[in-house]
This record gives sequence, structure tokens and C-alpha cells, in this order.
Amino acid sequence: TKHVIKNIEWTTAENFTVETGRQQIEELISMWDIHESWLHHSEFLEEEELKDSKRYHYRASWGIPTRRKPVPRATASVYFVIVISKLKPDTAPVEVFYRLESSRLVRRPEQCQFREKWLKDIIENKIVCLERL
Repeated sequence: TKHVIKNIEWTTAENFTVETGRQQIEELISMWDIHESWLHHSEFLEEEELKDSKRYHYRASWGIPTRRKPVPRATASVYFVIVISKLKPDTAPVEVFYRLESSRLVRRPEQCQFREKWLKDIIENKIVCLERL
């Protein structure tokens, strides 16, 4: 059986606002299969004006706080870009991409199911580096 990739219906360019973008990223994240011990915070970073598009940059920072360590030793960030094309009609949906802080690989939510292991790997690598210092 083929694995179904969960995605949301993205807003159109004409209905987009910075806050709508953040809310839709939250909606997407809520569909990811991630253990409830992971907590995250998402925020808008910047707007970028390009010749053919406007890009809106966001970050979701992830960690696993515990009673003993309410502030995690390390966090993992996922960076999102919402693209509004200047060439497509305003009624077209925005395009969304994301990448992990440790990677240059850009992914599309409709093409790739997010994996909790990616967050674990980032944090484990950071902790190994911290312990070496």
C-alpha cells in the first residue's frame, strides 16, 4: 500500500497574510507524526521581495523539555518559506517549502512526509558537539 502524505489546503495569494501563513504552518505541523513530548514555537522571520515572487520566511524551533531540564540542552529548527508568485493569478494557492537547519535539501510538504527522526538527529549532533567543547 502507498503511504499517504498528509498536507493541508494552502491559502490563495489574495488571501495570504503573515499571520495566516504562520497559522497554516501550525496546521501542517499538527498533522506530522511527532511524539507529544516534542514542543515547538513558530515565528515569522522576514519578507523577501524577488523579481518573480514574494517569499515569507518562518522558523519552527523544536525541543523536548523535561521536569529536570525545562530548557532543553539543544533545539532543532525547521525553516519554512511561503512563496507568492507574481506570475500566477491571485487565486492560485501559495507554494510552501521547508528545510531542516542542518540541511540544504529543500522539501515540499505534499511530496515528503516529515520524520521525527530528523529532529532527533539534529539535537543528538548538537549535544555531541557541545560535549566535545
